[in-house]
Amino acid sequence: MKDRLGAVLRPAQERYLDRLLPPRDGLLREMEEQARQEQIPIPAPEVGRLLQTMARSTGARRILELGTAIGYGTVCLARGAAAARVISIDPDGALQTVARGYLERAEVADRVELVEGELPAVLPTLSGPFDLVYVNAVEAEYRRVLDQLLTQMPVGATLIFDNLLWRGQVAEPPPDGGEAQADAMRAFNGYLMIHPQLESVILPLAGGVGIATKSKPLILEMGGPF
Repeated sequence: MKDRLGAVLRPAQERYLDRLLPPRDGLLREMEEQARQEQIPIPAPEVGRLLQTMARSTGARRILELGTAIGYGTVCLARGAAAARVISIDPDGALQTVARGYLERAEVADRVELVEGELPAVLPTLSGPFDLVYVNAVEAEYRRVLDQLLTQMPVGATLIFDNLLWRGQVAEPPPDGGEAQADAMRAFNGYLMIHPQLESVILPLAGGVGIATKSKPLILEMGGPF
């Protein structure tokens, strides 16, 4: 969710864009309210709409989500790609239990596999390829996660990373130096934008969203190193 109004965009612009968002259905509004009350990190509503749009427009058949929480992003992804299989990973089994209830109410649970575990342990056990990946997890792990994911994604696959502008602190650190997460995001953003196998863009949407397409195969995929 957005940390505060005006963290990335000027307040007037942000209020205008918020007013343009179509109303969410009752299920998503309920999830947003639970997340607000319990301080659970879920995608902002506009990011949820982006996820649903990207899932539909890419024609994804196998989708991976890193960071289930209560399943807000999972519902959006599954709704967007009606024929897709979604795998969602989170270390918090209690939150995934809540997510399962929401997924059942959204009538997408039969196409979603919830995996409980820490990313470094779970990612090597997954069997790709994945057409679309959404990452909303521990920011300090983003670079390692990206390197692991690219081996399981074909050329043309899409990655979406959330929170890349980290409360506005990536571009404007506070006088006290800010948070370690902002430093991690600043380093990762540079890596994402210059990665030789990716075509990437970072958008000032909610907390900052990076979208990247795998444009070239890895050296290992071509039989290297040469």
